[in-house]
Amino acid sequence: MTRLMVAALLVASVSLAGCNTVAGFGKDLEHLGGSIDNAAS
Repeated sequence: MTRLMVAALLVASVSLAGCNTVAGFGKDLEHLGGSIDNAAS
């Protein structure tokens, strides 16, 4: 039972870290897109 709890916590923490990383990547892409728009105009 303890191994199951540890595995569940590990999966949950990795999943949450992945979500934060993807959100940060999306913000970086938005910033890059804005920079490209400004350079083109």
